[in-house]
Amino acid sequence: MWTAVPLTAPAVQGPCRTSGAVRERRLRRGAARVPVTAMAPRAATPASEVAAGSVSEGSMDWAQREYPTFVTHLECSMTGERYEAGQVHGLSAAGRPLLVRYDLPAMAQNLSRDELAARTDGGFWRYRELLPVTRTCNILPLGEVTTPLVPLDRLAAALGGGRLLVKDEGRLPTGSFKARGLALAVAMAKELGLQHLAMPTNGNAGAAMAAYAARAGLRSTVFCPADTPEVNVSEIELQGATVYRVNGLINDCGKIVGEGKETVGWFDCSTLKEPYRIEGKKTMGLELAEQLGWRVPDVILYPCGGGTGLIGMWKAFAELEALGWIGSKRPRMVAVQASGCAPIVRAWERGDEHAPLWEDAHTIAAGIRVPVAVGDFLIIRAINESGGVG
Repeated sequence: MWTAVPLTAPAVQGPCRTSGAVRERRLRRGAARVPVTAMAPRAATPASEVAAGSVSEGSMDWAQREYPTFVTHLECSMTGERYEAGQVHGLSAAGRPLLVRYDLPAMAQNLSRDELAARTDGGFWRYRELLPVTRTCNILPLGEVTTPLVPLDRLAAALGGGRLLVKDEGRLPTGSFKARGLALAVAMAKELGLQHLAMPTNGNAGAAMAAYAARAGLRSTVFCPADTPEVNVSEIELQGATVYRVNGLINDCGKIVGEGKETVGWFDCSTLKEPYRIEGKKTMGLELAEQLGWRVPDVILYPCGGGTGLIGMWKAFAELEALGWIGSKRPRMVAVQASGCAPIVRAWERGDEHAPLWEDAHTIAAGIRVPVAVGDFLIIRAINESGGVG
C-alpha cells in the first residue's frame, strides 16, 4: 500500500519592525498590547535581492522557451459559470472559488511524459503546460525542487505493514508547501499587472507570498493572528512585506484584507479567493503521480486548514487521467484536522457539504487553525468521491 503525507508545518498591530530589543505597540483598535520579540536576520538572501537569472537552475534550457497556453477559461466551482481567462478575477459571482480549465486533448497532443521526464530541474515549474502562466518572463524561480518521498519503514512496520511515505515539502523555498500556491498566485499577479497583494496568514503562506512578491517586484501586506510564532512574523517581514498582527484568528485577518480591497486597493490573495493558488498546489499531485511511476497512492493523509492542497491534488489527478497519463484509480483522500479546530471533519461526519464556522478555534498546529473555509464543499466532495474520511 502506498500512502503519502504532505508536511506542513479585529484590532490590528503594526506594521511590525524587528530590532534588537523586545518592544510593544498599541493596537489600532482597543487598548490591548502584544509584545513583539525581534529576531536576528537570517543569513539567507531575501528574495528581493535575487537577480533574474541568478538562481541556480541546472540544465533548464527548457525553462527559457515560450510555450503555448492551453488555458481555455475559468469556471465557478459551484455553478459552472464561465469566466474569461487573462483577466483579474477573485471569487465567482456566487462567492465561490474559480477553477482554471485547460484544453486537455490539445495538451495531450503537445506534451508527453517522456518530454516531461527530460526536464530534470526546475521543481514544479517543469509542469509548465499544466500551469496558467502564459509568458516565460513571468515565471518566478527561487530554486524550487521536486520534493522527495521519504519512506517511514519503522513506523509502517509498527502500524502493521504497508508502505508509508512522507512528501517532504520543507525542501521548497520558504520551507513549506505554501510556496507552490503562492508562486503561481504571484506569477499570475505579475502577468495580470497587479501591483499590491495582501493576505491573511497563520505564518507560512505569508512568508511565501512575501518572498515571491519580492522576486516579482510587487508590494505585499500580510495580516496574521497576534499569537503567530515570532519566527514566522520575522520571516515575512525580512522577505519585504508589511506585517500587521491582529487580535483574532485568521478569519478575522481575512475580513480586514477583504475590507481593504476598496479602501487601499490591494488584491486579495486569501485562500481560494483567487484562482491560482490551487494551480500551484495541484503540483503536489502531479509530482506524486510522476514519482510513483504514474500511479497514485492508495491513501493521502492531508493536514487540512483551508484545503487548497487537497482540492488541488484532486484536480491534478482528474487532469492527468484526461491526458491519458494515469488510469481511473484515485487515492482515498483523508482530511486531518486538530480536535480544537475541525470544521471539515464535523461537517463530513454530519453528512453536510458545507462547514459552518468553528467557534473558539484552538490548536498548537497553527497552520491548520482555519475556523471556516470558502472551499469547504470542494474538500468534502473530494473526500466523498474518493471514499476517504474527514
